[in-house]
Amino acid sequence: MKSRHNRLAVVKELIRNNRIDNQETLLSMLKVEGFTVTQATLSRDLKMLKVGKISDGWSGYYYSLPENDLVSESEKSYIQDVRRGIISIEFSGNFGVVKTRPGHANSVGIALDILAIPEILGTLAGDDTIFVILREGMTKEDLLESFKTRIPDIEE
Repeated sequence: MKSRHNRLAVVKELIRNNRIDNQETLLSMLKVEGFTVTQATLSRDLKMLKVGKISDGWSGYYYSLPENDLVSESEKSYIQDVRRGIISIEFSGNFGVVKTRPGHANSVGIALDILAIPEILGTLAGDDTIFVILREGMTKEDLLESFKTRIPDIEE
């Protein structure tokens, strides 16, 4: 089974190199590349990659990656908050407990909320602990794959 990180890289490559106007086409192209995913999974991937649809000016809309594929300065700051604050993550089903350095839970929780990690439904922060609720159908492994993509070099 190919990882989510690899799939996201392929999605970006397909969008950069092809005029894709709907998810069905993209799903078919992913299948050719060896990735079988649901429409819901693809929608989450597109949201994570900040893919939008732009008009071609005459016949419709097609997918496009953000012009500036670099992470914004404010997003870099939130990523740093997460990297700097997290000590460990432990899960039981759809519930997780994130241990942070003392006094960092609030800033890490806010950063996770603002970064809009698609696997996370919500967070509740204390002083050094964050309660994380995963969306229905998401797993710890899904979240860690998202972290690898959005928050590289995070300590697991």
